[in-house]
Amino acid sequence: MVDDGSRSTDGRGASERAVYVISVAAELAGMHPQTLREYERKGLLRPKRSSGNARRYSERDIERLQLIQDLTQRRGVNLAGVKLIMEMQAEIDALRERVADLERQLRLARRVARRRESVGSILPLRSVILPPWEVRR
Repeated sequence: MVDDGSRSTDGRGASERAVYVISVAAELAGMHPQTLREYERKGLLRPKRSSGNARRYSERDIERLQLIQDLTQRRGVNLAGVKLIMEMQAEIDALRERVADLERQLRLARRVARRRESVGSILPLRSVILPPWEVRR
């Protein structure tokens, strides 16, 4: 069975489905199919593969191709720079996700702490147990 990207773990769904053959993807991105092959060789793109080993591109791949085109043609970044930018963007995205997860955990911990406080207040040890020299007889 081939992975067509239709099942996404990050909730993106349809944008991950690899449905376009290379000629259609190249046309949608405004490039020559050979350019897509070159980007794949350089590690800038990883299209899914069909059972016959044909490349299949998703909407997300098309967006990535358009970003590569913008960076190289409009901003003058070489392909090595594009690869570095994309790797750094992926790292930033992962860090943002981690921060959001940690913020959720912190909110939960604060709610739990507030619940515990409302159940009973913490008494200072001195008010519960008196040292022997202060015991009233």
